[in-house]
Amino acid sequence: MAKTYVRRLIDDELPGALGVHPALLVVGPRAAGKTTTARRYARSVVRLDRPAEAAAFEADADAALATMDEPVLLDEWQAVPEVLGAVKRAVDDDSRPGRFLLTGRVRADLDAETWPGTGRLVRLDMHGLCEREIAGATGAASPLDRLAAGDPLSLSTPSDGPDLPGYIELALRGGFPDAALRLEGAGRERWLASYLDQILTRDAVHISGRDPVRLARYFEALALNSAGIVSDSTLIEAAGIDRKTAVAYERLLANLFVLDVVPAWLTNRLSRMVKTPKRYIADPALIGAALRMDTRAVMRDGGILGRVLDTFVAAQIRAEAAVIGPRPRLFHLREKNGRREVDLLAELGGDRVIAIEVKASAAPRRTDAGHLEWLRDRLGERFVAGVVLHTGPSTFALSDRIAASPIASLWTHVS
Repeated sequence: MAKTYVRRLIDDELPGALGVHPALLVVGPRAAGKTTTARRYARSVVRLDRPAEAAAFEADADAALATMDEPVLLDEWQAVPEVLGAVKRAVDDDSRPGRFLLTGRVRADLDAETWPGTGRLVRLDMHGLCEREIAGATGAASPLDRLAAGDPLSLSTPSDGPDLPGYIELALRGGFPDAALRLEGAGRERWLASYLDQILTRDAVHISGRDPVRLARYFEALALNSAGIVSDSTLIEAAGIDRKTAVAYERLLANLFVLDVVPAWLTNRLSRMVKTPKRYIADPALIGAALRMDTRAVMRDGGILGRVLDTFVAAQIRAEAAVIGPRPRLFHLREKNGRREVDLLAELGGDRVIAIEVKASAAPRRTDAGHLEWLRDRLGERFVAGVVLHTGPSTFALSDRIAASPIASLWTHVS
């Protein structure tokens, strides 16, 4: 039976980008669906992680590229890095739009000054499936666009949203298409455990030569502290490594798109704010895989429950932020004394912000918006909207420009 294609958020962006730019680079985690989506826009597909297909490009990438019908999809470009030079030369000679698509699952060299893609390859980020894609609601307005319009009450109230255990089940299901759409139960758990093992013992070791045992310990420490503001020393002690190794591990996991490091938001309108970043496991299903926890186990552990829920919401926001324009940047906010904090800030153009809080509560009250009100009062008109995302059924106003809304409103659209 043929697999049914699930339309992705990036499908609204790819055709237009191909009509303008000669070469696009789609990057994201392993098994996020990059190849499945990109090949829908290509006439020729080359799997560079397959030795038989890579051989011609390893021998003479320029000549091999010249024989292909365009648009050409060069899948897993990092397996034959010299193909980038061939694409650069081809684009320099002929800059017609829509010639090349490249996909990859390693960020490591993308920001290097000597990287040949600079000025030739336009990068598009693609994350795992978000719930709006799974729900088939990609044609609806992005929830971030609705919030950016300044009306948090425009978020839709779902007719039949999940309860708290239901949200945890969605989080631990994750956003990897093969696991989320085609597997369940023990089969999905095995897939996720195998995925994590592949990342930590093969992909990471192949790239960096790092010790997989110590790297696995470090990842487990990150999973235990996902969505938290945790000191480097806490992670170092938990993993049994030194500071230099921890820095290298963090960079490596971020380059493999399984860790998202969200910086602290700093402004001269606020004082005494922490500068420590907030670390998220990119897909909450990997928390379950790393800690070997199912929904029942997470529900019994209040600390992990909150972290899984926050990580799940961050994954939805991250996917939305990657496709709306202009691209908002994501931050977190916390005072040094810990009295006030905001889970996520989406910074829009003109230094305007959307503020997001996540509560594992079915009945949030105005007091749950206290930190958002504090931020609004200090930022004035720069504060566009605030929302307390919760596990209950309703959207309602909490204060000026601040509403409470179910987490499911991020993917629910009511016409």
